[in-house]
Amino acid sequence: MDAAEEKALARISAFEISEEMIAIAQHNKQHAQLLDAGRGNPNWINTKGRLAQARLIEFGVKESKRTIDHGDLAGYIDKKGIANRLQAFLDPDDNEIDRFLIDAFTYLHHDLHFDLDEVVAEFTNGVIGNTYPTPSRVLPYTEKILNRYLQEILYQNKPLADQTNLFLTEGGTAAIVYIFNSLKENHILNPGDKIAINTPIFTPYLEIPILNDYDLVELHLSAEESRNWELKGEELDKLQDPSIKAFFLVNPSNPGSRSLTPELLAHLQRAVAKNPNLLIITDDVYGTFVDDFQSVYSVVPYNTLLVYSFSKLFGVTGWRLGMIAVNQNNLFDHLIQKLPAADQKEMNKRYGIVEVNPAQMKFIDRMTADSRSIGLYHTSGLSTPQQILADLFALTHLILRGKPDQYVLTARQIVSDRYAKLYEALGLPINKSKNNSKYYAMIDVYRLAKLKYSEAFRNYLKDNYSPLDFLVRLADKFGIVLMYGRGFDADGDSLRVSEANLTFDDYQRIGDKILAVLQDYYAEYQQSLQH
Repeated sequence: MDAAEEKALARISAFEISEEMIAIAQHNKQHAQLLDAGRGNPNWINTKGRLAQARLIEFGVKESKRTIDHGDLAGYIDKKGIANRLQAFLDPDDNEIDRFLIDAFTYLHHDLHFDLDEVVAEFTNGVIGNTYPTPSRVLPYTEKILNRYLQEILYQNKPLADQTNLFLTEGGTAAIVYIFNSLKENHILNPGDKIAINTPIFTPYLEIPILNDYDLVELHLSAEESRNWELKGEELDKLQDPSIKAFFLVNPSNPGSRSLTPELLAHLQRAVAKNPNLLIITDDVYGTFVDDFQSVYSVVPYNTLLVYSFSKLFGVTGWRLGMIAVNQNNLFDHLIQKLPAADQKEMNKRYGIVEVNPAQMKFIDRMTADSRSIGLYHTSGLSTPQQILADLFALTHLILRGKPDQYVLTARQIVSDRYAKLYEALGLPINKSKNNSKYYAMIDVYRLAKLKYSEAFRNYLKDNYSPLDFLVRLADKFGIVLMYGRGFDADGDSLRVSEANLTFDDYQRIGDKILAVLQDYYAEYQQSLQH
């Protein structure tokens, strides 16, 4: 690249840079197969939840024909006795998925004490998708099931399931958009307010706040490459400053792949004690890839909004299964009640369109209404087939009742093996930290240059070439696409490699070709010494 091309490319988002690299890689000089290790889309899926949904759809169609049956036109679901009819429909002796469904509904009845006709009807109507989501925010039994799932996988079983409300969203992406929008609309965050962000971080958390729509002031709490992307406690201590209104983090981090340790969670608790009006928004989508993970929400639930998505663990990025969780007693509602009279009047007018007592409307319900521009509040919410699929994924874990989940362990092992293969190919030590999810790897090309060659070569490379040039060469010559670390506000000059979406052997090739590009630069460096 020449300087002008590089400058233009550096201005755009890391994900848009990745799209440019894909276009280059598709016509690479070696005509090699394109390897896109940029996106975090997993190349595995959970089969049990999907097949169970298909089985329930089949049952739902049969049930619908009981009330009206005219060719392709069937009727509605009759709730009375539906659990017994499902029992008769399923064949657990010859069908593994039917056994799973029997086990799932047994768990819901015996362990959670659900009325079987009620919950089977919710599932059946849900998978058929024959009614609007009611309530809009989340189906009643779905909220209970997913809360129990979150409690087991994210809270270290701290008893928060019955104290938490959920809003199901079109993936974690929609959750992020809805949160920022409703914080603004409700004057909880205003232009000029200072927010802290744990960096490096998923790029929208960097890009959205500085838009004219929000105009927030960002303070970056930086995790450094030299510390294997783990935050210092001193960084979290900065949150004790009452001028900081909110803290946004991805935990485990993206792209650093490190979760907060118990020691760091203790620093955060102390910060909240000093700054009790600190709003915390934690995105825990990668939490299941860390042993004994504990969410910030389980430590300071009053202050925290939790974002979670099924996308990564269950391989459902196309299904868009996300949610926002908030404690029934929370700071967000409290701050709304303390708004100045003029703002209260404005809010009452805004939400009075859809709520008889708008002043009492909870923040999570305001987000639901805002997600459909208020006027379409009555048709908001995630589609019911999506909600039931989320239930089924959750139940694959819940019915184990605390026993090891082989599906989760296998998903962790997949990314761990790929991570190890990449580092082995590069000749770099593997970070075996307990809080390393290994979902992404960050490779500092200048540090690698020093390790493989010399300090002098590292300085030459840094003085003459940027990591963007490295990305272009890797794509142009070998058809390999990585992501630009600076787009995530990573310090140093790192490239992000996803361990989610390629084969085990592909990571050997990626490591080999990174070293090959580095060797090309070294040959140029040696030539420069001769002049």
